[in-house]
Amino acid sequence: MRWRHVVMFVLAGSAAVLIVTYGAGKQAVLPASNMAAVLGTGAENGYAHADGPRRFRFPRDFGPHRAFKTEWWYFTGNLDSRHGQRFGYELTLFRFSLTPHAIRSPSPWSTNQAYVAHFAITDPSRKRFHFFEQSARGAIGLAGAQAEPFRVWVYNWSVQAVTGAEWPWKLHAAAKNVDLNLSLAPLTAPVLQGDHGLSRKGPGPGNASYYYSIPRLDTRGTLSLNGRLFSVSGLTWMDREWSTSALAPDEVGWDWFGLQLSDGSDLMFYRLRLKNGATSPFSLGSIVGRHGHVTPLSKAEVRIRVLGHWRSPHGGTYPARWRLSVRREHLILDVTPMLADQELDVGVRYWEGAVNVQGYRNGQPIRGRGYVELTGYASSETRH
Repeated sequence: MRWRHVVMFVLAGSAAVLIVTYGAGKQAVLPASNMAAVLGTGAENGYAHADGPRRFRFPRDFGPHRAFKTEWWYFTGNLDSRHGQRFGYELTLFRFSLTPHAIRSPSPWSTNQAYVAHFAITDPSRKRFHFFEQSARGAIGLAGAQAEPFRVWVYNWSVQAVTGAEWPWKLHAAAKNVDLNLSLAPLTAPVLQGDHGLSRKGPGPGNASYYYSIPRLDTRGTLSLNGRLFSVSGLTWMDREWSTSALAPDEVGWDWFGLQLSDGSDLMFYRLRLKNGATSPFSLGSIVGRHGHVTPLSKAEVRIRVLGHWRSPHGGTYPARWRLSVRREHLILDVTPMLADQELDVGVRYWEGAVNVQGYRNGQPIRGRGYVELTGYASSETRH
């Protein structure tokens, strides 16, 4: 019998809330009050912490880091069919340690690892947004993660190396009327975000994560949607983070931008929002040039102006159009969602959607595509 003991799930750019039975009737609860509670703000004794720069090694760091409490594999992409149809997709897989130490039990069902996954397709021509969620314990093959050969999966949703080689990877997710099969190959090297991969999100010890991105993955495959099969190609953005106590207590959510621009450059920036509405000084990002040069971006270097809003029918108001200005890059970008409603109404509601980009760099027109994630805006975060 399939195991589904997830009562609540919360995503904040990357985390979850679970009530889970993990062995001998024991339960672990990850609270859902806010993003700081989800990602942890305390000592979290027994777990490893992101407390200083580290050396990243691949392919090892494609795989799991079970000494940390939370981690995720994030894939978002914009796809075109041979006949010009446009689609967006998201597949996100999360791992949670429910205890800092492995469970000792003769039962094959016993584990301290829980997994949650989200899958979404944006279909702007039909003004439809399809989203799904799965969860499983990391036991008897239901869900898991490994480094070599790379694989992460929750039931039949997975990303894995096709052969013994490091690349390409195969991405697969299917639910109801949607079936996505993609091949992914990197066009850029991994980008270490923050301080050589240490992404500080608050002033306290351990208020940080280890964070890297692959901004451009060549993407080709098929999408079956409502009985129609499309051959698709495009670009995928991959984000990887792991941590134990990332957010500070006064941080309530974030706005994350991952933008792939027509001049070959890529921009990532996340704005951490404080309870009083201000922007946290720990907000940061980067610009990756077409030849791979990485320029870090601080809060002071990026201005975000909200140009419009969208009100969810479930309650809560989200920003819905933005102007990003990066003075040092002479860059001005207008970012517009492909659909206003790209809200995932899962355990905790959040907005994650495909966007179009138009603007200017050094006075010359520039365009692009990307994804934006918005957390902490829903008027009621728990699902009713």
